[in-house]
Amino acid sequence: MSTLQKTILKAKLPPVVPVASLGSRGARRSGFGKKRDYTPVQWSRYFSERRDVAVDGNQFRVYCLGDSGPLLVLLHGGGFSALTWALFSSSVTSMVGCQVLAIDLRGHGDTITTNEEDLSAETMARDVGDIVRTLYDSDPPPVILIGHSMGGAIAVHTASANLIPSLIGLAVIDVVEGTALDALASMQSFLRGRPTHFTSLENAIEWCIRSGQVRNIESAKVSMPGQIKNSKSGKLATNDIDTYVPVGQVDERQSALSGDAIWEEVIEASNSEGHTAVADVFKHPSALADKDSQTWRYVWRIDLGQTEKHWSGWFKGLSNTFLNCPVPKMLLLAGIDRLDKDLTVGQMQGKFQMQVLPQCGHAVHEDVPDKVAEVLATFMVRHKFAEPESSFERFVLSCR
Repeated sequence: MSTLQKTILKAKLPPVVPVASLGSRGARRSGFGKKRDYTPVQWSRYFSERRDVAVDGNQFRVYCLGDSGPLLVLLHGGGFSALTWALFSSSVTSMVGCQVLAIDLRGHGDTITTNEEDLSAETMARDVGDIVRTLYDSDPPPVILIGHSMGGAIAVHTASANLIPSLIGLAVIDVVEGTALDALASMQSFLRGRPTHFTSLENAIEWCIRSGQVRNIESAKVSMPGQIKNSKSGKLATNDIDTYVPVGQVDERQSALSGDAIWEEVIEASNSEGHTAVADVFKHPSALADKDSQTWRYVWRIDLGQTEKHWSGWFKGLSNTFLNCPVPKMLLLAGIDRLDKDLTVGQMQGKFQMQVLPQCGHAVHEDVPDKVAEVLATFMVRHKFAEPESSFERFVLSCR
């Protein structure tokens, strides 16, 4: 079973053993009582600049870091935002001389377009090309396209259509045509299992970690606010962080009884396959708060269920399109579960490099940003796309 399928099916897992059933002795031994900080973090901790790029009546939000070397154009997955690349961007720019351009794709993040529903691969690929052309006119730097999941598919379509003439490299993270198409059958069920709203930013970040969407709390604290909006103002939750007042700490004993406490052991409890099992109350943290305590909530920035008509277009034919892109290529996976025939043959023929990074979920670049940065920095140095920093040690690439 692929990592993407496991992520979708995770919501059906049974709840973990209640804290109380382990006894006080086991609780002390396992570190119970340690609560996590889910306070949101600003984008400026990881990026040096954010800009709005005007293209044909549309306004695309981008985040930048670095000012020399090849340009890494980063494309997020469906439902995410450019902030999903925050930790990776900080890490990779410390390893090699490069610059980063992370884009809020159409219908996502703080990007505003005249047609939010046109999320076809062709339209979004054209958007990416237009953004780079608008920013750099006739003198763009060498570009390496890097995309995760849906963003990986858009990166491949952008490269295949030659929409960025200065393209020198392509990297795709955790998306394989066969696996992605198979997973689409379960996607609507997965989306229906998510909370419809969150009562606070901490509440949303807590869900992000407990559900297993992201396993790195530092990344979730900057990434999750880019995926939700204030239902009262209609603005992205990132705009609330400057004036945001964190939810106060509650009495520890009361928290344990009500289920509000966030215990390390609950986060780390796993089923037999090593995947976190999450109780229903944790999958829907909005149920933990008094619904009458406020008149607004945070809701999803995009209704992914309404984008279903575009799903097959993102992934169908992706393997051959990827293999035929005439630039050096890298495929990063969270598991080698099932490469399709075309990619298996292509990998054996040396048409692309592949790296498997186990012990992480579908959002590989958020879960292990330093490792992903090491892999891609090594890829860039190997192909002489970028110069390594003095302290950089190459990652030993392996498909196992």
